Amino acid sequence: MKLKILDEAFFQSLELLDIYLKDNVAGAFGGNHRSKKIGSSSEFADYREYIPGDDIRRIDWNVFSRFEKLYLKLFLDERQMHHRIYIDASLSMENKKIHALKLAVAFAYLAIKAMDKVSIYVIYGHKTTKIINKIVGKESFLNAIAAIDDVEFSGESFISDAIMYSSVGYGNGMSIIISDFLTNNDYKTAIAYLRSKHRDVTCVQLLSEEEINPFYQGKTIFYDSEENTRFYKKNIRRDNIKAYEQALEYIKNDISSFCASREANYMFVSTKTSIDHIILHEAIKKEILK
Repeated sequence: MKLKILDEAFFQSLELLDIYLKDNVAGAFGGNHRSKKIGSSSEFADYREYIPGDDIRRIDWNVFSRFEKLYLKLFLDERQMHHRIYIDASLSMENKKIHALKLAVAFAYLAIKAMDKVSIYVIYGHKTTKIINKIVGKESFLNAIAAIDDVEFSGESFISDAIMYSSVGYGNGMSIIISDFLTNNDYKTAIAYLRSKHRDVTCVQLLSEEEINPFYQGKTIFYDSEENTRFYKKNIRRDNIKAYEQALEYIKNDISSFCASREANYMFVSTKTSIDHIILHEAIKKEILK
């Protein structure tokens, strides 16, 4: 039976999250990145809600008198951010898929609420597959996002190959990669490539609690989740656990250091941590949300 990732309770939590961010983080997801340039065109395009810090001269007071809410006029020459979210859909992410998908939706939702454009892709093998593409507006987003329930996790993901041979845009928004990054396949080239395109890059390393704090002991056989012909048979002792913990710390530090060297963001999170805590605390602490 297909697992339903998104439900009414989850979207209600996103609404509460958005309210909190509006009250406490001016601009939230997209506000701090939006271009201040306004072109020569004066052709009206749309409205968006007023965000503290916006130019009050652009408030439409006629709309305010009707709805008692502040809205700004948008014109055709104004620049809109296009945020792109990539989900590693390899088999090693299977036990983390609910968190990965919900986290992607949460970031996408905040982008939509900031009146930006958003696309979500999953990485299968050497390719990216679009789940939602260039969505603008809450209604369009809610109609399209149900497709996330159909995402399946299998095989391996080659992050650099998939991202580099897809359309990544130039500037104008964030590129978020959600993965466990527990792979021998290259991902650093993708980060460097996205930064060369002047994208704001965030790598979210998502691990299960079992991967962070393994509790195995005695004779155990471990199979590679992405290739079951590869396995590791060992009598697990405390020194093996210690070596694993040191290896994991090395991987985390390696990703973090590489991201820092390319002026990209890095965030390490556990499936044990709630989505709202990740957004309200971890993402703000890392200045992914400002």
